[in-house]
Amino acid sequence: MKTKQIQNLDGFTGTLLIPVFETNSKSIVPIEFHGTSVASKVFYGKKDTHYLVEKYDCTHVFIGLGKELDYKSLKTIFRRIASKQKDVLGENVVLVVPNEFNSTQVEAAISGLVLGTYNLGHFKKNEIHPFLNPNFELQIFTKKDFDDAITKGIKIANAQLETFNLVDLPSNTVTPKYLADWAIEAGKKYGFSVEIFGKEKATEIGLHSFLAVGQGSEREPQFIIMDYQPEKSKKHIGLVGKGITFDTGGLNIKTAGMVHMKCDMAGGGAVLGAMQLIADLKLPYRVTAIVPACENSVDAKSFVPSDVINSYNGSTIEIIDTDAEGRLVLADGLSYLIKNFKPETVIDIATLTGSSVATLGYECGALFTNDDDLSKKLQQSGDEIGERLWQLPLWDSYKSDIESDIADVKNYSGKPVAGAISAAKFLEYFTNDHKSWAHLDVAGVAFGDDEFAKTKHATAFGVHLITKFIENL
Repeated sequence: MKTKQIQNLDGFTGTLLIPVFETNSKSIVPIEFHGTSVASKVFYGKKDTHYLVEKYDCTHVFIGLGKELDYKSLKTIFRRIASKQKDVLGENVVLVVPNEFNSTQVEAAISGLVLGTYNLGHFKKNEIHPFLNPNFELQIFTKKDFDDAITKGIKIANAQLETFNLVDLPSNTVTPKYLADWAIEAGKKYGFSVEIFGKEKATEIGLHSFLAVGQGSEREPQFIIMDYQPEKSKKHIGLVGKGITFDTGGLNIKTAGMVHMKCDMAGGGAVLGAMQLIADLKLPYRVTAIVPACENSVDAKSFVPSDVINSYNGSTIEIIDTDAEGRLVLADGLSYLIKNFKPETVIDIATLTGSSVATLGYECGALFTNDDDLSKKLQQSGDEIGERLWQLPLWDSYKSDIESDIADVKNYSGKPVAGAISAAKFLEYFTNDHKSWAHLDVAGVAFGDDEFAKTKHATAFGVHLITKFIENL
């Protein structure tokens, strides 16, 4: 989206987006702007409301902000306007920035407007959103210079839109190869290197756990490695994202909800989007990211319960449940990242367990870490932008849940309780006692229901969170 800051509205005709802080319904002072007055009985700025007035060849869209603003609410308010008021958004649109707004609030508002252009109907004939017209330029009426905030808001939204696409497109489109190609193109565009290991290379170097998950699929697994190396980087961060492009459950086949399993690469999608955003913002930190991408399919070649498989770090794994596959690809991803790149901090993100949803619902992701400072920084970063995390324990008393009689470790406890914790303990086993590691289980927040579509769809949870955490270091 192109933008232009303006300082007067002389002769303007078109649509004015006018954010208004809440007064009260009994106020005798009307809301006024651009010669247009609205009585408080009609509209007084209540959160999640808006009011349209046609006057002076302009459509005045008064947008209620409520009394207090947080980043996520503000972003949603403007996404709603862009998404649901397309009929009044023509060639000429001005966003009026309230005097009270700071740069972070401008960033959120702009980001929301850009996100409002998203349409889930990828395979339907749709009219292009007015903001996506090549000639469209959003005018921003402000007395201050918010150029950096505007640019940043657009970059954040663009990265999240890419993740929306990756997660929402069907699995016969977004294959492991599709993710690999996306990474290659993004690397060229934004400035990070990309290396892809197909089946042959993965076999050669011993990514056995990763390969076991994908062996029942005709689609070749792709082990995607991305490395962003700015000059004079301050710190080295490692990321791993689960990239299961479709999860049938394997031979422990899912009995419900399989239609949504195209979203099982949402952790990988978040890492891909975060790499785009980190490089686009030119953050002064080295970031190495791995997305092990494959399908968990049902076939004569599929791995089966009771199999014992190997892994990149040399440990053997007893397979109790083939639907506990995400932790298997993450195990090799973590092992490979830590051994070969040695990042100072490691974060993995995955739609890993229904247990995390049962524990925390759809409000926040589950956080597991062995580093208290890392926990605080991740939670603080999430709170700032509305991508919240809550820490769950990693006590050694849970280690027995992954102990196996026949192998070094087993991939599933077999118990109906503490599933998210035992999964985290399994991943911890493959971190080689790394001193600063965090696991984010985002099964309840990466894909869900909201007002912007009739079916479950992507949220891009993690893209901004990871980036914000790195910014805050």
